[in-house]
Amino acid sequence: MSENLSELYSNQQTLFGRGSLKKLVPLLSAQPLSTLLFCSRSFLQSQAYEQLKTALNAQIIGYEIVSHEASPDEIDAWVTRWRGHVDRVVAIGGGSVLDAAKAFSAIVQHPLPTARYLEKVGDTPLQPVTLPLIAVPTTAGTGSEVTQNAVVTDQHLIKVKASLRHPVFVPQVAILDPDLLKGAPDRILASCAIDAFTHLFEGYLSRKGNLFTRQFALNGMQQFVRAWPALNREDEAGDNAREAMIMASWLGGITLSMAGLGVIHGIAGELGAIKPFHHGEACGRLLFPFLDLLESHPHPQQQQLMQALQATLFNNASESPARHLREWLQREAIMPFWQEGPTLSRDEVAWILARSNSKNSLVDYSEEEQRAMLEQAWRVI
Repeated sequence: MSENLSELYSNQQTLFGRGSLKKLVPLLSAQPLSTLLFCSRSFLQSQAYEQLKTALNAQIIGYEIVSHEASPDEIDAWVTRWRGHVDRVVAIGGGSVLDAAKAFSAIVQHPLPTARYLEKVGDTPLQPVTLPLIAVPTTAGTGSEVTQNAVVTDQHLIKVKASLRHPVFVPQVAILDPDLLKGAPDRILASCAIDAFTHLFEGYLSRKGNLFTRQFALNGMQQFVRAWPALNREDEAGDNAREAMIMASWLGGITLSMAGLGVIHGIAGELGAIKPFHHGEACGRLLFPFLDLLESHPHPQQQQLMQALQATLFNNASESPARHLREWLQREAIMPFWQEGPTLSRDEVAWILARSNSKNSLVDYSEEEQRAMLEQAWRVI
């Protein structure tokens, strides 16, 4: 029997709770350094920034706005602009913002262009050096504030979505303030949340999983179930839901870092290399046909894990835990993000399937099964 060992790398400091963003400026002022801010445009237009602006601006030398998943060329341009001037980075935003900041923090300490270090296409190993980074998520989905990887996407030149990955790339500090989720559009809340669930669910079913990793996954999915129906509410139930979801997202990042991901991300990663779809929505659309697939694969460990999950999340038994989970997710969603939407061409489907895989899934899903997932998730023309 082969050893199945897990390694946990996490933030050196994690601040959690409503209003914890207020701790950012004291953290920066306690150790004055030339600090660059990466953020979203929506953060600069938010009430949170308005309240923080004067004090925060006194601690930074400039900022970069991130509006999408960063490309190698964009990261290289930031490095050219700021190399030698920055000693610390702060990232405030969704997963794309955090990943861009993580990528910059690493590559600014390396001599070659970003693409040379990327998984899938790179030819040079990364070194264990990066600038100190404080990560403040404003969405609850990717868990990037606690992962070792920074996702980089190029949909035009090399057509790749891949990671820069090293344990030292885990942000030194994570500030988890659920109030930063307030006011986000329902589609963003739901799409990010289902990404967090997919991280937890695929990590739970991973062939690399064990008691240690599955406990993190189960804890995160319990928080998700508490939060999913009430994410957009403006009352105490909504506050509690957003708090639970940002915890679920953080636990999802921990879980995927240890146990890896499965066929859903094996497809979604390649899809993201050619289509500008929201990653969380893509994972959610693929999750539902995947749950249908689970019923047709009598893998004994997978069946056992699904029965245990059903009992843990819903405190009951079911002849079809996968079907029950799918029905609950769709019934309790704050908006039906999986309906309508964009299309895929047959050539695009073929391109994705030529590169997708089952990654760490307990079952090795065939190309035809993966094709069925794509064709159920999007209309193919």
